[in-house]
Amino acid sequence: MTLQFSSFPILETKRTLLRRIGPDDAPEVFIMRSDPEVMRYIPRPLAVSIDDATALIEMVNDFIDKNEKINWAIEWKATGQLIGMIGFVNLKPDHCRAEVGYSLTKAYHRQGIMREALLRVLKHGFEEFNLHTIEAIIDAENDASGKLLESVGFRREAFFREDFLFNGHYRNSIHFGMLRSEAVVNKICI
Repeated sequence: MTLQFSSFPILETKRTLLRRIGPDDAPEVFIMRSDPEVMRYIPRPLAVSIDDATALIEMVNDFIDKNEKINWAIEWKATGQLIGMIGFVNLKPDHCRAEVGYSLTKAYHRQGIMREALLRVLKHGFEEFNLHTIEAIIDAENDASGKLLESVGFRREAFFREDFLFNGHYRNSIHFGMLRSEAVVNKICI
């Protein structure tokens, strides 16, 4: 498994363009990352200023430059604005395994947009990064994310009780996984 690429891979879906995030995206990143509803199941602090969004963008691009992680901005084709992010946020290269993570601005929830983006990123991960397994770890109360993952072919693999502490509360998590062979059967990749 490798994240080596000569230029950042730009991916496309019917309604979105998945591209590298940049400094001009800071206002949209701030809107998304400062929204308590969007961040409800993401164990990260809420953004409180545009500087927080800028710092996140810089961190994401630093990981990309080091070939350690990759995140795409989800750009709404109709407006050219960032409406979300998706990427491989935890890599295990020795095992050809990666964890996918995603978030979407509230105004675009429940429209099938993340499903489009997720399917495209899964295809790229299996075909171009040669992944064997893609996993997703979600807060156990995040029913919408669980349904999304199952709808594209992920299998629920484990339920962990109070396995992480966030904002003074222990949270449960559900681990999902998809093997390359399952992606072929589900026609996500060839």
